[in-house]
Amino acid sequence: MGSLIKISGPVVVADGMRGAKMYDVVKVGDEKLTGEIIRLSGDTATIQVYEDTAGIKPGEPVENTGMPLSVELAPGLLKSIYDGIQRPLEVLVQQSGSFIGRGIVAMPLDRKKKWDFEPKAKKGDTVKRGDILGTVQETSVIEHRIMAQVDGKVEDIKKGKFNITEPIVKISGVEYPMLQTCHVRKAREYVRKFDPNIPLITGQRIVDMFFPIAKGGSACIPGPFGSGKTVMQHQLAKWSDTQIVVYIGCGERGNEMTEVLTEFPHLEDPKTKKPLMERTVLIANTSNMPVAAREASIYTGITIAEYYRDMGYDVSLMADSTSRWAEAMREIGGRLEEMPGEEGYPAYLARRLAEFYERAGRVTCLGTDSKRMGSITIIGAVSPPGGDISEPVSQNTLRVTKVFLALDASLANRRHFPSIHWLTSYSLYTENLRNWYVNNISAEWLDLRTKAMALLQKEAELQEVVQLVGPDALPEKEQLVLNAARMIREDFLQQSAYHEVDTYTSMEKQYLMLKIILRFDERAHGALDLGVNLKRLLDLPVKDKIGRMKEIKESELAKLKELLKEIDHEFDSLKAGMR
Repeated sequence: MGSLIKISGPVVVADGMRGAKMYDVVKVGDEKLTGEIIRLSGDTATIQVYEDTAGIKPGEPVENTGMPLSVELAPGLLKSIYDGIQRPLEVLVQQSGSFIGRGIVAMPLDRKKKWDFEPKAKKGDTVKRGDILGTVQETSVIEHRIMAQVDGKVEDIKKGKFNITEPIVKISGVEYPMLQTCHVRKAREYVRKFDPNIPLITGQRIVDMFFPIAKGGSACIPGPFGSGKTVMQHQLAKWSDTQIVVYIGCGERGNEMTEVLTEFPHLEDPKTKKPLMERTVLIANTSNMPVAAREASIYTGITIAEYYRDMGYDVSLMADSTSRWAEAMREIGGRLEEMPGEEGYPAYLARRLAEFYERAGRVTCLGTDSKRMGSITIIGAVSPPGGDISEPVSQNTLRVTKVFLALDASLANRRHFPSIHWLTSYSLYTENLRNWYVNNISAEWLDLRTKAMALLQKEAELQEVVQLVGPDALPEKEQLVLNAARMIREDFLQQSAYHEVDTYTSMEKQYLMLKIILRFDERAHGALDLGVNLKRLLDLPVKDKIGRMKEIKESELAKLKELLKEIDHEFDSLKAGMR
């Protein structure tokens, strides 16, 4: 038991902390506020407190729990909404109302609820850590797999309804319940990490076609206020081909987080037609909550994601936004009187960001089943002040993530959504995914992408001339380039998140849509070389049909194949008329 000697906002100092270790969780003051030791010097401990420290005084007691900051892992995580240190917000509201009181203790998981445990292992089996002992139907869409916490021999295993603290299995003389705890700052173990060679299919055309994200990869979405970061993350959460979603609202404004908390429970999972919350965990830490808890929320979220990955699930983790996390580190670093780095951020900013994104990956899970694989794909939003991505958080994030989806305010102002700029964004996974595209979609996939990007680049170069003399002064071939680039932008890249058909596009439909646009451009150039008038080419009836191809349903893709034939038919008729 120690006592407080100094208070500086969320950072306090206590002496008399003999036997304490780094990252031990402590109870601070008479109100027993939760904190974590972040520096030790002899018997003096510096502590970051996860709750408001207003009103506490020197001399108040500090009690060491002897345990590191941990999360509880068991059935009941899905459909839950937590704060940064895994306190369930619904329970906190019941205990203290809309404004969360200090020192409130709330168990992350319900101790009373009974879960129907179905054993998979048998008495006498030898198991390794990570092996599936049995399953619980956690929600109507997700089976929760209870994993062995140690190596040993199964001496007894039960079947029936149990709460998470009741023993369900006896391994080598020790009884274990469904509940386990895990240190959040230490990554959970796995057997092997694989190369990123399978795409995360999102249904968002600009992502899947131009800037693909690998399953188990990492991506960042930087953008100024109002450019559509949150809606983009909603779309990726809703449509990406993962089974579990962990959404971390890290330091966002209360109104934005309220929107997430009210919308997510009502979003329908397009795959199962059940609420999306049935496979989602939300962690809400708004900007008016203590900064230390904001710093912890990232680790809480990634540890929960690793737990479901270890069951063999694909997990997508949305962090919105890592800029607020970095700001929390900057404030705590200032309170600790650390030497500041660039723009006041701590010198270890780059290392912390790298450690976080490094926990993404597609892996072989622990256990004897070498075929059980899971993945975590991390998609982090970055909120650079004024949209300036030259600031330290954006630059250090770019060094460790492989996909950069740059949101552009000018596109958003023109109502072009998603407002991802095609010339400043990039993906370093394209070559890794080449074989997957060739084997599963088409050998033409990357050629189409390259041609489309070249047209968009050429359009950007021509815009300088257009602004001076107007588009009509350009040669007809270059006017055709502008036409093709406009078709790519308006008929392919623009995608409505709120349109019933357009909100999601399968890989096959994306391929056919882009192929149609490029086929039209190719045939138009050929007709122009034969002397066909440009206006006549742009007035062909098939061009209007291309503009409406977004509305074609996934069950009607044969119409797109017919459209390809129709393009060839109209241009062949033109060619025949020239003879």
